[in-house]
Amino acid sequence: MLPNIREHSFQVMEVARFLGEALAEAGFDLFLPLVTAGALLHDLGKTQCLGTLTNHAELGAGILEELGYPHLAQVVREHVHLDANIMDPRPLREAEVVNYADKRVLHEVVVTLTVRFADLKMRYGRTPEALARIQATEVKSRALEDKLFASLRLTPLDLLRVNGKRGNGARCAPYDKLFRTALE
Repeated sequence: MLPNIREHSFQVMEVARFLGEALAEAGFDLFLPLVTAGALLHDLGKTQCLGTLTNHAELGAGILEELGYPHLAQVVREHVHLDANIMDPRPLREAEVVNYADKRVLHEVVVTLTVRFADLKMRYGRTPEALARIQATEVKSRALEDKLFASLRLTPLDLLRVNGKRGNGARCAPYDKLFRTALE
């Protein structure tokens, strides 16, 4: 795993753990070790897929399935796009927490969904089809954000507090203006 992808994964893990603990305290039935491990390993297949058309979420999930971790594989599989056909009676799943946490981390910095999706549109929205996919994912991510925070005393902006926990305070500096704008 490339160092920048590893650091991104550590930061996603911090966000997922912070949010997962808050959700568990609010009464949601979540297996927090699965949230943490899924967040840490969500980009397991990314380095190998760079420069190819291979789906890194599927590759990472396949690796974990071969190693005998089917539940963890499913969390990794869903970190980009949630599977709408999962038959889980719980109101909230570990994969949803990891999916959302990944959407909140730009490189190694926790940002708002607005900032994250602006970056995704700029970097990957080169065709009308790609831009439409990103916009559809943004709509789903905002709905997931509403679902996650509906029962919490936290707001989405409270996740910005996770910045600096891994010593990335200096890396947050370029985003300070964006954070201030989001807070206004």
